[in-house]
Amino acid sequence: MDKVLSVIFMVGILILVLPAFLKSNSTLKLFLKNLSIWALIVIVILAIVIFF
Repeated sequence: MDKVLSVIFMVGILILVLPAFLKSNSTLKLFLKNLSIWALIVIVILAIVIFF
């Protein structure tokens, strides 16, 4: 149940952040750079949640 709540929380944060993220990334190069940074952050958080 805790993992389900964590996933719901992550999706909620994504929904809140996504509009501003898309608006601030005007060029494809900048968008891909920021997207990779966010993907890394999400992977690290998910790894911490899964293993601990």
